Amino acid sequence: MDLIVTEGIEKRFGQLTALRDISLRVRRGELYGLIGPDGAGKTTFFRILTTLMPPDGGRATVDGLDIATDYRRIRAAVGYMPGRFSLYPDLTVKENLEFFATLFGTRLEDNYDLIRDIYVQIEPFRSRRAGRLSGGMKQKLALCCALIHRPRVLFLDEPTTGVDVVSRHEFWDMLSGLKRQGITMLVSTPYMDEAVRCDRIALIQSGRLLSIDTPRGIIENYPDALFEVRAENMRQLTDEIRKRCSPQSCFAFGRSLHVSFSRDDVEAPQRMRAALTAAGCTNLEIAPITPSIEDCFIQQMR
Repeated sequence: MDLIVTEGIEKRFGQLTALRDISLRVRRGELYGLIGPDGAGKTTFFRILTTLMPPDGGRATVDGLDIATDYRRIRAAVGYMPGRFSLYPDLTVKENLEFFATLFGTRLEDNYDLIRDIYVQIEPFRSRRAGRLSGGMKQKLALCCALIHRPRVLFLDEPTTGVDVVSRHEFWDMLSGLKRQGITMLVSTPYMDEAVRCDRIALIQSGRLLSIDTPRGIIENYPDALFEVRAENMRQLTDEIRKRCSPQSCFAFGRSLHVSFSRDDVEAPQRMRAALTAAGCTNLEIAPITPSIEDCFIQQMR
């Protein structure tokens, strides 16, 4: 059963069209990722689905409730963790939790089983003011507050932005635990490596959906042959590849370049090696690789 359904959602801010014909379906119990860079429209989409902002076109339902006519019931049924820390910095950890529980007519102990594994990590700091917590601890507190009323759907807008790598991994482990408890989640992120933790993902850029599939499906549908290329002078290497080798794409990826050619062009790697050797590129390394989600995103942007 689909718990979130959107059909042709549009949103404009003056002359800027922030969302264009956004249609997707999130199944019950699914961990669904909305993947895209800053400014892609992710936050606008989340604000529409959580009834904080009306769309300019299209329609959407959350757990069978229409965002236009059933907004009060939707707000009681969903949890929302915005991208920016939005709890009360002058209240303690425990006071924030009790406040949000009161807002939803429940108590901390009523749904403690849902947040137990998360709360035990911040419980030693329960008397500390929220504004004095580390980034990772703020993140855990915000997640507990979003879950305190046992929502049927959880919206998480870029929840790991600005926290360290270890905290990012811990947070996604927590989401996996919530999924096992049957919570349906729609999470947005600009980090392509987080996409593989989702059941399905939608790639979004400039307010448009580029693709919807499982992470494996998106990777398997990558149409080109991809190579990792390194040499002594990387700046020279980039210029020479673009000038001499006519690749489908060539972009920096860490300390190497990812270069793609049509799958039909089976002689491309040999031709590239010969051209770069003739151009004086030294310590040249060329190896075929499996594309990442980021490679797929860049290919679809082309």
